[in-house]
This record gives sequence, C-alpha cells and structure tokens, in this order.
Amino acid sequence: MRKRMLAGFAVAGTLALALAGCSTSTDGGEGDGGAEPAAGGDDVITVGFAQTGSESGWRSANTESMKAAFSEENGFELVFNAADNDPAAQIQAVRSFINQGVDAIVIAPIVEDGWEDVLQEAKDAEIPVILEDRTITASEDLYETWVGLDFKKEGETAGQWAAETFTEPTKMVVLEGTTGSAPANDRAEGFDSAIEGSPIEKIDSQTGDFTRDGGKSVMEGFLSKYGVDGIDLVYAHNDDMALGAIDAIEAAGAVPGEDIKIISIDAVHDGMQALADIVECNPLLGEKAAELVKAVVAGETVEKRTIVEDEAFDQEAAKAALPDRKY
Repeated sequence: MRKRMLAGFAVAGTLALALAGCSTSTDGGEGDGGAEPAAGGDDVITVGFAQTGSESGWRSANTESMKAAFSEENGFELVFNAADNDPAAQIQAVRSFINQGVDAIVIAPIVEDGWEDVLQEAKDAEIPVILEDRTITASEDLYETWVGLDFKKEGETAGQWAAETFTEPTKMVVLEGTTGSAPANDRAEGFDSAIEGSPIEKIDSQTGDFTRDGGKSVMEGFLSKYGVDGIDLVYAHNDDMALGAIDAIEAAGAVPGEDIKIISIDAVHDGMQALADIVECNPLLGEKAAELVKAVVAGETVEKRTIVEDEAFDQEAAKAALPDRKY
C-alpha cells in the first residue's frame, strides 16, 4: 500500500510530569497510571468518569489513560460511562454518579453548554467535579478544576503555519468537530484568527463529528460540490476526520498532500502512520486528573486550570517520534 502524505506540521502536547501510558484496561480501570496510593492507605476513592464516547483514536487513548490512572492499584474504584456523543445521556450519567454517592466526578464534556443544573446538583450533594479535556460555559464555582490542552492555541499554531506556507490564493474547506464542543469552537477560532489577512479563503465548513466516517462523508460532499480542482486545502479538527478526507480524496482519483493539502490536529499513532505532518494534542491526561481528584477529595486547594503546553516540531521530527508513540 502506498504511503499517504499530509501537508502540515506537528505540535506536541506535553505534561511537566511522567504521563501514564495507554493500556488495555477494562472498565474497572486495570493498569498502572503511576499515581501514588490513595491518601489514608486503605481508603478507596470512588470516581465516576463521564467520557464523551469512542469517536476517535484520540478518545480511545484518552480513555485508556484515565482507566490506567484511576485503577485499584492506585487507590481508586472507577465507575465508567461513555455517552456515545449524546449530551443528554452524559448528563444522565452524571446524575447516576450523584445518586450512587461517588466521592468525585470527572467529566469530559461533549458540549460546552447545558451543565448548570446537574453541576449544581453535584455541588448540593457535596461531590466535587473535575473537568478533563474539554471546557464548559457554566460558572467556575460549579466545578473544582479543569485539566486539558489549549485548543485555541492548537488552532492558532496550525493557522500560522498555513498562513506562512500558502502565500498564493488558496481555497480551503474545514472539517469541524462536534458542534458546540470546546475543541471545535476553539480550534476554529484560533485558526481563523491566524489566517486573517492571508490569501486563504474558507469556502465551506461542516461538522464531521470527530469521526472518520463523518470526515469521509463531508469530504465527499465537498468534492462533489467543488471538484478536486476547486479545493486546495483541508483543515480537519482531528486526525480521524483527516483520515476520512484522505479516503474520499483518493476515491476521487486525487493524491492527498499533492492535489489537496491537509492540516490536522491530534497526532495519534494511527494518524501519524498515514500522515507525514500533523498538529498534536496529547490524550494522556489520566495521571494528572487522578492527582487532582486526590487533592480535591483531601480538601486541598488546587489551581482552577491546568493546561498541557504545546511545542512545535517539524516533519522529520514527527517521523522520528512515531516508533516510540504511546498513543
């Protein structure tokens, strides 16, 4: 099979601590995320984790990182729920955690809005809430802390590279993430601000829900509408949609990275195998989330926001990193 290329570059999300690697854990959270034993020795912290679903390779790596960190060996009992990208189902899962009387709740919010009521219920029940990965628009006093990446900066970094690279008139289409989600909103805003004043023209934009099938379907529509010659650049909010776009471009008889350039965000292992260059978003947030949960349950004061910093590396560095990729 011929190697498929992606035009872009990479931004690595890194934590200032040793991050837990992905494991083949079960819903019970087997695996060692490297967290210290629970405070109090034999005390077990019961945590309800409301995940978005399993829409992408990034999300799968994120789930495994969380399960490894919130393991029995590390002093936790994990109650896991994946909402299949249904905001109502995710809110219901959080209510179920409240009814079960868990010690803490961790949420990777599908969308930013609509969290006020259930978070108030958790607060009334004196159950601390920690946000992981994505952010929300609700008042900050309804949750203890958030840990994740700077999605807007990721978009800005990708957009800055695009503006520097595409100096002639360029027709661009966008594969958006889930409508109303923080990464979709912020990656769009960051990228748009960075290309302002450049010759890049966004001719169309549509959600592919962060899935490969969604990216392929949307790209097929774009190709039908504009033709291969009418599109110069694709900006995908994640790797899975970019991979779907590559499938559609190849099916149309064109060469990804040559006839149509592609910029994507995530840099998970599957994406990096197919794509030469990419913007990375580190999914291994489990250990830091577990650290914050233990601190909050112990009554310690924590920072309201913990951002995983991004660093840029070029195409060759991205290729060199692939053999040791943990996600």
